[in-house]
Amino acid sequence: MATNNAGSTKGFCFAATVFSALCAVVAKTLIERRTEFQHALRAWYRTHARSLPWRDEPSLYKTVVSEFMLQQTQVKTVLPYLARWLAELPDFPALAAAPEARVLKLWEGLGYYSRARNLHRLAQQVAAWPTMKRTPEAWRELPGVGPYTSAAITSISFGAPAACVDGNVVRILARLTADATDFRDSASASKSFTPLAEALLPAASPGDHNQAMMELGATVCFRHNPLCLTCPVQAFCAAARRGEPEAFPRLAAKQMEQRSVTRVWCEHEGNLLLHRSAAGARRFANIHELPTAEQAALDPTRVARGELLAKKRRGITRFQITESIYAAAAPRRPLPAELVWVSLAELASLTLSGPHRRWVAEIAAKRNA
Repeated sequence: MATNNAGSTKGFCFAATVFSALCAVVAKTLIERRTEFQHALRAWYRTHARSLPWRDEPSLYKTVVSEFMLQQTQVKTVLPYLARWLAELPDFPALAAAPEARVLKLWEGLGYYSRARNLHRLAQQVAAWPTMKRTPEAWRELPGVGPYTSAAITSISFGAPAACVDGNVVRILARLTADATDFRDSASASKSFTPLAEALLPAASPGDHNQAMMELGATVCFRHNPLCLTCPVQAFCAAARRGEPEAFPRLAAKQMEQRSVTRVWCEHEGNLLLHRSAAGARRFANIHELPTAEQAALDPTRVARGELLAKKRRGITRFQITESIYAAAAPRRPLPAELVWVSLAELASLTLSGPHRRWVAEIAAKRNA
């Protein structure tokens, strides 16, 4: 048995080595044909690029805000938020001077509120710069700016020779080269494909090239059912030639951890009890949500015997959370500082997490029907 396993392992390693060498050859050929590739991609982009506010009337500020909003969020979701944001906070000085509460309120519903706080701190630093910095290295020192965001901002706004490698670009490059490497996550895949992305980057208008790559991934080279027949770079794609584009890239499935939470709906004389996270909380600092039974100093088992108003699910990073919301009597006073009574009429002025904003509105409408 040991001999068979050893032989199997050797065979696997040999096959992996051969396949890796083939991928390297394909990548080398792609790089040698990069001028053709760039021209085909750019010609398509000029004709098919979506009309987006940060493209139609570009500015450094719009690019920065849109890049922060687009992290973990789809374009169609971002568009109304961006319009509302630009109407109230049109430039870096306005954002820098805004109170954090206003920034978070404008961000409400986009989730991952650390992005809003990082953007706020970034604006305060940028507004204080005597001259605008134009390199990826300088922007990477700012809050919330990593390799991808710094490359996007500086290549689009200043023509910096920096390649953007997000999930869309990883997918395109993995398919172009039919790279069957098993990546543990998207970050390791991005790091692996960055040298190839840089090799394909043109000296002229690198920002347009980066946007074209991302646009191709967003509108043609879909994760499932890619539109290979209309792809402008199909002639360069090894995965398309093999007839299995969806086999690439190979990313380990995200392991989701299941969690259950018991929350309470405590209403008293037209007021609703909410929990406000501490200012230093990692994810939801100063954000309001319905309190858990434990936060309200109530017994979860006893609460669960009451009226179930709603059962909801949401995902946060690697957690899939089921939240059961029960009607409960108001807890004894005095309340801890993080629990606050809020008039139902004043809820609109507070910042709630996006899911809880929807759930509170739904439950309130049912109870007042």
